[in-house]
Amino acid sequence: MSERKCPGWRHSEHTADVLIEAWGRTLEESLEEAARAVYEVITDTSKIKPHVKIEVETEGIDLYNLIYRWIEAMLAYTDSEGLVFGLFRVCRVEEGDDEKPWRIQSIIWGEKFDPERHEHRTIVKAMTYAQMEVKREGDGCWKTQFVVDI
Repeated sequence: MSERKCPGWRHSEHTADVLIEAWGRTLEESLEEAARAVYEVITDTSKIKPHVKIEVETEGIDLYNLIYRWIEAMLAYTDSEGLVFGLFRVCRVEEGDDEKPWRIQSIIWGEKFDPERHEHRTIVKAMTYAQMEVKREGDGCWKTQFVVDI
């Protein structure tokens, strides 16, 4: 297993799925790294050209639900339009409360999956809440982790 870097990400062993662990100097950066790690399960993100730009805005009842819905929104583009993404920018995460939901504003860039240029790794079927955790660690880095179903 690779050593942790901030910012950075890694895949960890999990029974039948993939545990995503990501770090960043901010919550937003850790989410960008987590999204990159999800798409690294699918293909080599360094080979993806930023031809398509999509603004992804999502709401959730709490931070975990927000992350779940955000990753699912990206995977929906992959499932329905055959897009893969390699560049992720979380512009803003708004904290919710009893009166309003949590919100995320992001921009993602990618292109249609091309088997001539993109390595076919593993299909990510779905996001899960399994082992989900978001916290600020002692060294100041934000850690985001969750399991994706493959």
